[in-house]
Amino acid sequence: MSPAKLWLQVFTAGFAVIVAMLIITLNTPIPYGDLSRIGMVSDHEFGWQKDQPQVDRAYLRASPINEADVLVIGDSFSATARWQSVLKQHGYRFATVFWSEFHESLCDDFDDWLDRAGFKGKLVIIESVERLLADRLANTQKCKAMGNVPGTRIEPFFEPVEKVPGFALNWKAKLTSGYVTYRNTRAAKEAEGPTLPLNQSWVRPVPDGCSLFSNRLCDKALFFKDDDDNGELTVQHVEQMRAFSEAHRTRSIMWMVIPNKTTTYLTPDHSKDFVTAFAKAGLGPDLFTFAKEQKTKIRDFYFPNDTHTSLFGQLALGEVMLGAVRKIIPEPPAKSS
Repeated sequence: MSPAKLWLQVFTAGFAVIVAMLIITLNTPIPYGDLSRIGMVSDHEFGWQKDQPQVDRAYLRASPINEADVLVIGDSFSATARWQSVLKQHGYRFATVFWSEFHESLCDDFDDWLDRAGFKGKLVIIESVERLLADRLANTQKCKAMGNVPGTRIEPFFEPVEKVPGFALNWKAKLTSGYVTYRNTRAAKEAEGPTLPLNQSWVRPVPDGCSLFSNRLCDKALFFKDDDDNGELTVQHVEQMRAFSEAHRTRSIMWMVIPNKTTTYLTPDHSKDFVTAFAKAGLGPDLFTFAKEQKTKIRDFYFPNDTHTSLFGQLALGEVMLGAVRKIIPEPPAKSS
């Protein structure tokens, strides 16, 4: 065989492989869940199939901090403003800032910072997901100064997908991502036990999963590896939260601790000592017990392909938080004309 003919065969074979991989990638669904994206498994199998509830945009708009009745300090579980919208719908003005704006810590000058921010409300809600709270509390133990007041954010920080996405060519993906996604998804479907495709997203069997999730492969769902790696919350963490609240009594402080998805669906005793101590301390609503109850009442309480609660779950959280807020502020403050 002549060198020219050999080169042509190699080129043709390589071109055919590239074209095949391109076709596979273009036809791989664009991921709409954070765990399907980082784990590179297909949302055809793991994506939720129920359209999410829509909320009137007026209830999603926050107030400037100096006009808010309730200040939320939160993370990605507060970024869509969906649970806060329930407060707004019942007359409570809210403002939301994020742990990331303060280097994941609250500090000794917290009361002074609230004064500098112009916050005149009576209640601060400190929201954190279970897996990140221990590190945030450790940072808080060492932090002296909050720093600058963040700018007012009126619209939600993150706009979620509300309807199941239709087909679209996956132009922005890497050439190899379609094949990798196909390989990972096939392995997840064939495995009887858990698989860990890319060291971040577990694919795990879920008992009675098809009554809990709407995805096509509903006997399995995706779970964030950090839920396991970051360990349990303890009684000591409750004491740290209590100490912070006691040290800053110019406003009421309510803690809003959202359980990990893994805790809710697979490891119900995770952080159990913390949950018991937190309930006794009266620092905020018991969302661990709430989540365990709601997972069987709301299909896709958490998204099957995401580490976050669905918008159905967000609104259910909002109802719980509304009840908790009313215990401190029974009626929304009268608005000045």
